Amino acid sequence: MLYPLQIQAGGVAVGITPRYAPLSHSTAETEHLMFTPSTTGPFWPDNTRLVISISMQFEAGGQPPKGTDSPFPPVDFPDSVPSDPATNTWFAYGYREGIPRMLDLWDRHEVKVTSHMIGEAARKHPELAREIVARGHEAAAHGPQWRSQYAMSREEEEHFIADGTRMVEEITGQRPSGYNANWLRRGPHTLSLLQKLGYSYHIDDLSRDEPFIEQVNGMDFVVVPYTLRNNDILLVEGRNYSPDMFLAQVKRDFDELYREADARRRMMSISAHDRISGSPQMVSVWDEFIRYAKSRPGVSFMRKDEIARFALQSPLTLRESETI
Repeated sequence: MLYPLQIQAGGVAVGITPRYAPLSHSTAETEHLMFTPSTTGPFWPDNTRLVISISMQFEAGGQPPKGTDSPFPPVDFPDSVPSDPATNTWFAYGYREGIPRMLDLWDRHEVKVTSHMIGEAARKHPELAREIVARGHEAAAHGPQWRSQYAMSREEEEHFIADGTRMVEEITGQRPSGYNANWLRRGPHTLSLLQKLGYSYHIDDLSRDEPFIEQVNGMDFVVVPYTLRNNDILLVEGRNYSPDMFLAQVKRDFDELYREADARRRMMSISAHDRISGSPQMVSVWDEFIRYAKSRPGVSFMRKDEIARFALQSPLTLRESETI
């Protein structure tokens, strides 16, 4: 198998040669992988082999009163009907049950995650937003409301991003350094505005299984890639996966990335939405997956701001010549 070159910060290419024999994807063989520190690393801090990056979306309460994506059939409500109670109860599960249940799960496993907070969700439920940060998790920005920004003018989008930033910072005391647009749909001005407003990374990119650096206005900007293939809203809600199907898929993804991580930097991204992964059946799946991953030597869970800081200072971080 051929691997691309890792590009150092100074532009020097470092060749990577795999140091393992090809393995099958069977669970039995994966369980007997031996962890050997890479001689071309360190790919990650503290001799870590594979990093897992969890996104916990805090969106419940930030949605409009009607017309929002949900599991229910779409309805064109007349102006005389101000809200969609069925959909809003589905969202409410996220702040009433989902996030509290997930916070206890992360605590049990001593795992820290990045919580992408819609500003209105944090404003309506400030105690929960503050509790997320108090337990050691990152507060990242996800816009002030659940709405798209890709077609906004530059001035309108700057106010939109700044408003969401301010709301999260005022409520949690933590200024966001990372950003996630609604459904990853950023516009032509988004990256330069994020850089202008003091952000150091974004996640609206699916193009790699490791963090990388791209140029925005001639300056470094980190991408900590997101995921659709390990995403509960796409698989469980969008494709009606059962919890067991979701678990099987993320285990397979983990096994292959763990195998590849002997020879190059690898990161597994996985997403948990408040009203979906916070259900009892999905929390049990997350519990089983975390136990499975932590049973392998050299696996670490990192917040995205930590990943971005490490990527910026590491000479092995990929530097892309194009900015998509």
